[in-house]
Amino acid sequence: MTDDETALAEAVDRFLEDADAAFDQYDQGYADADATVSVLRSHADDLRDALEGDR
Repeated sequence: MTDDETALAEAVDRFLEDADAAFDQYDQGYADADATVSVLRSHADDLRDALEGDR
């Protein structure tokens, strides 16, 4: 695996962990739907930035 592939795999892992945490907070009632979508968008932006940084 190249360094770029490793960095992208790590970014995907971070996204999945952060998304799972956001869903867990929603499921437990700590966040409403709007807040959860906002958090997920932020994590998606971070993932997109990591992908575009590899290009």
